[in-house]
Amino acid sequence: MSKDKQFVTEITPQGEDFSRWYIDVIKKAELMDYSPVRGCIVFRPEGYELWENIQRDLDRRFKETGHRNAYFPLFIPERFFPEGKGPCGRIQSRAAMGN
Repeated sequence: MSKDKQFVTEITPQGEDFSRWYIDVIKKAELMDYSPVRGCIVFRPEGYELWENIQRDLDRRFKETGHRNAYFPLFIPERFFPEGKGPCGRIQSRAAMGN
């Protein structure tokens, strides 16, 4: 197992590296695991339950103000990108590409 995929032994300070802190916290709380798909994580049942509760509350708040929800694709077909480019106009080698 690579060093970055081992169980967290300490938590990076939030002010030092927010992204690393977030991953450290959800790994330490056992809310997620890494997916075999590069760049993806899998939320465990407890983590997904938290998401469902947040989503339910936000949905209620949005609807109270007359707003509606929208969902966007997690994976975008490669044909939607300009030739030789990936998401945000970057080269494809920097994009997470699946098949």
